Amino acid sequence: MNYKMVFYMMGQICKVVGVFMALPIIVGFIYGEEHVALSFGLPMLSLIFFGILFTIRKPKDNSVFSMEGFVSVAASWIAISVFGSLPFILSGEINDFPSALFETVSGFTTTGATILEDVEKMSRSCLFWRAFTHWLGGMGILMFVLAIMSSNDSRTMHMMRAECAGPKVGRLVSKSRFTARILYGIYITLTVSEMLLLMLGGMPLFDSVIHACSSAGTGGFSIYGDSIGHYDSLYIEMVIAGFILLFGVNFNLYYYLLIKKFSLAFKNEEVRVYFGLVITATAVITANIVHLYSSVGGALRHSFFMVASTMTSTGFATADITQWPQFSQTLLLLLMFIGSCAGSTGGGMKISRIMILAKTGIKELKYIVNPRTVATVKMDGKPVERDVVRGASSYFILFMSLLAISLLLISVDGYSFGESASAVITCMNNIGYGLGAFGPAGNFSGLSGFSKIVLCFDMLLGRLEIYPLIMLFASKKRYK
Repeated sequence: MNYKMVFYMMGQICKVVGVFMALPIIVGFIYGEEHVALSFGLPMLSLIFFGILFTIRKPKDNSVFSMEGFVSVAASWIAISVFGSLPFILSGEINDFPSALFETVSGFTTTGATILEDVEKMSRSCLFWRAFTHWLGGMGILMFVLAIMSSNDSRTMHMMRAECAGPKVGRLVSKSRFTARILYGIYITLTVSEMLLLMLGGMPLFDSVIHACSSAGTGGFSIYGDSIGHYDSLYIEMVIAGFILLFGVNFNLYYYLLIKKFSLAFKNEEVRVYFGLVITATAVITANIVHLYSSVGGALRHSFFMVASTMTSTGFATADITQWPQFSQTLLLLLMFIGSCAGSTGGGMKISRIMILAKTGIKELKYIVNPRTVATVKMDGKPVERDVVRGASSYFILFMSLLAISLLLISVDGYSFGESASAVITCMNNIGYGLGAFGPAGNFSGLSGFSKIVLCFDMLLGRLEIYPLIMLFASKKRYK
């Protein structure tokens, strides 16, 4: 293992996150919260110091293979989560380390689960930092570093593979660095567009920035306890729902639209299934909850928003789903598992992975019925590589195994099976809310420090898709 390059890449990421910590300090001065400058200043200087220390001399051997790429990503995410939690503790707004770490990991992994019982009491600086961690974590912090730094292309590809979500990562253009720049350009454009549209709907500037950042990362941190329901505005709800659905689409498709390869975008099988599921689930849940609302329009409004929020793993809410019929709650729980498209900022198992698993099962059934049948798994009319099929199956097995272990570990806190299961599911799928005590109207503050650390690990597992964290604790043998 090339440890010098691992620390070098960690240093690059520490410097970038450290510089970004200046933003909440600026927010603090704007809103007369000068007292938080020290709370963010010390972690900011620490990150920049370690970043410079690790990068002051570039290693002569700058080769990076899969093992180095995965370990760099996993170690960096843990490091920035620890340093990112310090402002909450130093400011006194969160008193204990497990809770502060939970809130920060939830931010960077775009989960949106919170331990705050009264978020409205938090300073503007900390509210901004919570939302901005969503924005940084959505497309990926390392992806941002790759977009701005000049580096070896084969090296960046291994790192993109470690941080990007989905069964397979590919380039849009010949250079991975340019790919990162294109993706971030699209990401920033969508974020600014949503912010402007929210302001046009009457949302204040600060609120618009917060919710645009949270939407972009499909995270779900809001500045009000009742989330988006606080505004009681159909326009604001539809703007946010529309954008979080857009952020849940594979960003490669936006590039195809930009270069006018419309056929590649519109014929994409995964995105058709994605929007098909949103439409179907919205219709079914609307029919199931219509008796709870004064009109079909009201039921449709809340159903569409909650389906969009759940499917994309955003976690915003306009209704307390724990008051909905059990059927609707169960359907939303299934949508948590499925998630959004690969290559998006959304969480979950990813639709493409679910499709590959389903098609593999159908192929095996055909083989059992007729062993002479020659069948292949296809996506978009093209055969899927065996490595991708095997990877999807392996990921599913690991995911379910780790989910079961986590459920066993947090069950010691004494919550019901349904509540404990929903807590683990929502964290591993980076959703933000579960059922019962962990529903949209609740929070995770009642969990023990041990359970919060377990769920922090689950959130990182879900965001980095398991393998980087496993590699971090795996053998020292170099893998190509």
